[in-house]
Amino acid sequence: MTSVAGPEEDGDRRNVSDAAGVVILGACATWSLITAGAHGGRPEGVLLAVLAVAAGYAAGRICGALLPVATPCAGALAGLGLTVAMPRVAPGPEIVTPLGHAGATAALLTLSAGAACCAAWSAEAPALRLALRALAAGIAVTAAALGSVGGFVSCVVVLLCSLAAGRMRQRGPGLAGLALAAALVTGLTWAVAGNAVPDGLTASVEGQLTQHRVELWHDALHMAQREAALGVGPGRFGEHSTTATQTLVSDGKPHSAPLQQAAEQGVVGVALLAAAFGWVLYALWRTRRPTPVALTAGAALTALAAIACVGNALSFTTVSVGTGLLAGLATAHPLAEEPAQHETDVRRHGDRLAP
Repeated sequence: MTSVAGPEEDGDRRNVSDAAGVVILGACATWSLITAGAHGGRPEGVLLAVLAVAAGYAAGRICGALLPVATPCAGALAGLGLTVAMPRVAPGPEIVTPLGHAGATAALLTLSAGAACCAAWSAEAPALRLALRALAAGIAVTAAALGSVGGFVSCVVVLLCSLAAGRMRQRGPGLAGLALAAALVTGLTWAVAGNAVPDGLTASVEGQLTQHRVELWHDALHMAQREAALGVGPGRFGEHSTTATQTLVSDGKPHSAPLQQAAEQGVVGVALLAAAFGWVLYALWRTRRPTPVALTAGAALTALAAIACVGNALSFTTVSVGTGLLAGLATAHPLAEEPAQHETDVRRHGDRLAP
């Protein structure tokens, strides 16, 4: 729901959310330096990712305040154009199946679909709203045309969640459900890595993601169990992974964000990654933007989290910037107040959205 709090109370809530983000992102950067100092390693990748998210978030907050419809629309088109123009965003040759660029492609398309849907909810004219929804559907079709099954599924899920968000009266249960979904995907990934699931499910995962990737997950979990406190050091998974060292061409990553954090930065690294995702959901909960905008952005970022659990999406700077940009757009405070009647009409008329 749009906030009914006064300006001072709203400012306090935004300050708390922003301060939490600064602390968490700063802790992520600091912990990478600590673990690198303890075991050696290359923290530059983590530092670049943190900087990219922060820069994208700041840009989203500024541009979203000035142009709440045009900016997410432009972001959606930029993400779509980038994916089509450079469909192979992973450097170097591939192994058996594309472990890197497939996840990045799915992530960029998912963020683009989420931005288009957020722009649709921010638009006032029904024709423009319909056009933006058509853009989101076109992004899903593009994912299918590029052969990105994960991107197609996640874009469709984001579009459906966005349509359903218009009928929700409160955003809290929706955001809690998204947090639970992300936790379930993470838990399943962890269970597969630890051979704690039935053989049939493991075979199904290997069929979709290849046995090579699952073996990388096994190595990551073993490292996390051996070095639970500090991990083996940022960027050093490839040096300690038997599977990676025996591969002719390897990027030295386990292709799972939580498992990579556990292996390279220990339990604290995993906790900080979870805290960063929780902070984004908290910021969406506290934002004054309409509930459909907050839930749509939350759905897109949750889909991204699921992709990152089974892929290497967060290792790409474009994905990190896009993540921060979408979160910033959904938590921006437009200079021109969005009319309270707009959200009332959404609830009353469902997806017909009377102006």
